[in-house]
Amino acid sequence: MSSSDVMTSLHQKALTLLQEDADNIEKLIQIQMETLTNRRCPLYEEVLDTQMYGLSREIDFAFRAGLINEAAGKTILSELERKLAQLYEALAKSRNE
Repeated sequence: MSSSDVMTSLHQKALTLLQEDADNIEKLIQIQMETLTNRRCPLYEEVLDTQMYGLSREIDFAFRAGLINEAAGKTILSELERKLAQLYEALAKSRNE
């Protein structure tokens, strides 16, 4: 296996692992969207924020280690941030109703 093949394999593995973590966070967001209540749950929000921070650190490490490119990492994070913003908008809307 050439060094190029190894790097391609590592790149793909890193992206797969990061996407799996992103999918887990997305599941947390989806569960909260499905069970919206009139009260916000600070603990749940803290878990989501902690998970997002952890994922951002994983992505930063993978980028600095040369396992992924910056655009791939930003794409993963921006998609989750968009979904998280939708959740917070829905929570705010449910409180105002």
